[in-house]
Amino acid sequence: MVPLVFLIAGLVLLAGELLAGEFVLLMLGGGALVAAGGAALGLDWLPSALLFAVASVLLLVGVRPVLKRRTHRSITGYQQHHERIVGGPAVVSRRVDGKGGRVRIGPEEWSARAFDGEQVMEPGEEVTVIRLEGATVLVLCEHRPEHEGET
Repeated sequence: MVPLVFLIAGLVLLAGELLAGEFVLLMLGGGALVAAGGAALGLDWLPSALLFAVASVLLLVGVRPVLKRRTHRSITGYQQHHERIVGGPAVVSRRVDGKGGRVRIGPEEWSARAFDGEQVMEPGEEVTVIRLEGATVLVLCEHRPEHEGET
């Protein structure tokens, strides 16, 4: 009975991976199949569950990062999220200065700060994303008239 439970769990997790695509369920499914094998060799519930946990952690830590790197390298034109944002345009939606503000990058709204900490950008201005710090983008307005701010 124990091997069958882990076998079914493993197959369900592997099938779920087809929807998720992050290799987490694949690693958990592998751990469940290892536990099913241990149970088939005579391990009881608790040792099988421990085998599942250890195998899953080892797969998540050891195999998943390598698999993700290889997969991402094989996809032509693949860029991580921050690589798509940095260097690209944004439009100020709420005044941006050294303390904060908001910009729109495509359809998404982001927290923003002035890259140099001093520049002030008003709503509607187009800016360039210089860096990403957590969930905040640092932006710079490069197209300012030289006489701006002078009165």
